[in-house]
Amino acid sequence: MSQPDSYDPFVPAPADKRVLSTRDAFSLWFSLGIGLLVLQAGAYLVPGLSLPQALLAIVVGSGIGAILLALAGVVGADTGLATMAGLRPTLGIRGAHVAAVLNILQLIGWGAFEIIAMRDAASTLSQNAFGASLPILWTLVFGVAATALAIMGPLSFIRRLLRKYGLWILLAGAAWMTFALLSSGDLSAAFAQPGDGSLAFGGAVDLVIAMPLSWLPLIADYARFGKSPGAMFKGSAAGYALANIWFFSLGAAYALSAGQSADNMLLSALATTGGGLALLFILIDETDNIFADIFSAATSLASLIKAHIRHLVIGFGVLCTGIALFVPMTQFLTFLYAIGSVFTPLYGVFLVDHFIVRKRQVVASEIHSLKGPYAFTLGISLTAFAAWSLGVATYYAVLNIMPSLGATLPAFAVSAISYWGLARLTRRASR
Repeated sequence: MSQPDSYDPFVPAPADKRVLSTRDAFSLWFSLGIGLLVLQAGAYLVPGLSLPQALLAIVVGSGIGAILLALAGVVGADTGLATMAGLRPTLGIRGAHVAAVLNILQLIGWGAFEIIAMRDAASTLSQNAFGASLPILWTLVFGVAATALAIMGPLSFIRRLLRKYGLWILLAGAAWMTFALLSSGDLSAAFAQPGDGSLAFGGAVDLVIAMPLSWLPLIADYARFGKSPGAMFKGSAAGYALANIWFFSLGAAYALSAGQSADNMLLSALATTGGGLALLFILIDETDNIFADIFSAATSLASLIKAHIRHLVIGFGVLCTGIALFVPMTQFLTFLYAIGSVFTPLYGVFLVDHFIVRKRQVVASEIHSLKGPYAFTLGISLTAFAAWSLGVATYYAVLNIMPSLGATLPAFAVSAISYWGLARLTRRASR
């Protein structure tokens, strides 16, 4: 099935393609919010924090992250443009290339991580069931399946597969996994166990927020096909917040109940404590996460070079699968924090520019011209890059000086406020 012209990142989605409803957005982002990596990240919250502290950090971080994610989706619905095209009015026609390259790199990393997580989970299940782990086979199976879904494109995937079947598979799996925990785990003892203090509350919130923030550069690629900005906001925020809270909490509770390090035992604990069936359901649906990574990586690269998105999808699918064949699941936390340090301040600038400075008005026909309003100096908005840089510097300053505070919100605030101030000064100077 070839990609229609409406998938061109620089062409606003036509009216007849803007068909995604609140329910569609909820289905997509609930599905993307559930995943093996979310379980793994939840396991890292304990025993650094007690379980009640971890649950509070999960609720706070999920709420903040889901709202920021949904606001980025509103931008896509407003403009009808893919993310990297929509960034041009903020960063400049050439400045947006920097964000596109960073996004491609993070999506390759996420795609490989997802395949690795699925491979390890399937290997655990097959080892327990048949005595053979078969990691190479599972890597190839999941890489090929995700690439095939990405070739279908988002409209076919969301409306034909996810809405009809995938959401119900996910709900069944998540419900059974929760039931297995409640029926076999001693949660009263887990709630009574104190944290060892190795993780600050602010750092835990940062880790939780990092998950929805990792999707910020992707959401407009799908929200551009929404019926209305309001539908995309409500469906995306509700779906992702619910899934993130649910699975972060499950990961923390399972890890604490098992009483071991999160790195190697989480999947085994799930498979051996009654969660194996649910894990199988989650595994089947996990390919939607890789689908999103591969499709959006192809969309971002299409904003840099002239190539058919279908061909780019195949290339990224092969690349992510190849990396997964040779890379173990290590440095996951470092990867998440690095994502937060770059994209949190970028979206502080982007959201202020769209909602406050431009008042949600973008002229899509001008995003190609170096002589138009988005050309700036040599095609780069120095104001936006200055504010973005201040936000990144703030992130690492807070992380090193006051790690207990949490760096995400200060970095977002500094980049947003500094951009608003610099934009006002720039407008006054131009007058």
